[in-house]
Amino acid sequence: MSTINGRDSLCAMPPEELNARLKLAPAFRGRQLFQWIHQRQTFDFQQMSNLPAELREKLAENYGSALSSEIVQSQSDSDGTVKVMIRLADGKKIESVLLNDEHGRRTACLSSQVGCALACRFCKTGTMGLLRNLSAGEIVEQYYHLSLRYGRIDNIVFMGMGEPLQNLAALRRAIEIFQNPQGLHMSPRRITVSTSGIVSGIRQLAAEGPPVRLAVSLISADPKLRRDLMPVAGLVALEELQQALLDYQRAHGKRITLEYVLFHRKNSRPADVEALVDFVRPLNVLVNLIPWNRVAELDFQEPGAREIDDFAEKLTQAGIRLSRRYRRGRGIDGACGQLAAPQ
Repeated sequence: MSTINGRDSLCAMPPEELNARLKLAPAFRGRQLFQWIHQRQTFDFQQMSNLPAELREKLAENYGSALSSEIVQSQSDSDGTVKVMIRLADGKKIESVLLNDEHGRRTACLSSQVGCALACRFCKTGTMGLLRNLSAGEIVEQYYHLSLRYGRIDNIVFMGMGEPLQNLAALRRAIEIFQNPQGLHMSPRRITVSTSGIVSGIRQLAAEGPPVRLAVSLISADPKLRRDLMPVAGLVALEELQQALLDYQRAHGKRITLEYVLFHRKNSRPADVEALVDFVRPLNVLVNLIPWNRVAELDFQEPGAREIDDFAEKLTQAGIRLSRRYRRGRGIDGACGQLAAPQ
């Protein structure tokens, strides 16, 4: 867990753990504190009016605030996207994004690690390397930083910095907090975990839950090209990834999203369409086409509009369900693949 002045963060503790860690009595004090944080989104202990004054003073003295991190920079794009840089208790920094779609839905895009170990060639976060995992508290606090500053949030996606399934214990704890009936009580339908294809993690989610929505960065169904673009792909065959996705669907009955980042003349050839159709055929999936967002340091080109249209048309003709993600947040380097917080 993250620490505040050497102590554990309160934001990832359920009521019973708050009681145990803080030695609260009677037992309903833990529930009261949990509800102040997660229902009322109040982090100043002095405002928690139904807690005894002595307890409020003690919490304020030991913790300062229920939040262990702080926003140090925020940027807004003309399309309504917001990106915040958050400084953690140890001084490391991460980025989180709030997306607004054409229907008015607001989605918090949360990070799970400081940096990322997977080094996907097209992703700016991968250039940072992995500095460390986030604690469950640090994951939860990103949501509250966004909601406190910008208001209502409808959905959560773990598509920020890092590979969520390489930090599965903290991810699970954070999701449990988001879903707790005494707090936000968020439906699993409103939470999506995105992975580059960590098969062991997908299998753990299938076997043990939570039954959230799953998105997988496929990028290419050509084994050689995928290994070139995503070094992690060299650790597992596409057939094994496909089987893990089938097992996940059998366990939870949910449609899976396959994220396909499209590059100019890289993975949009007729052969790429054929490979993708073959991979998708046994699965219940939605293919999400994502035009690559330019990162100055990376040697790729963005696909043209005609190139995207042709690829989408071929998939539609093959009977593949697809959606097209339109670029959001590019003006603030907040789009897919553009997050990287300077340390």
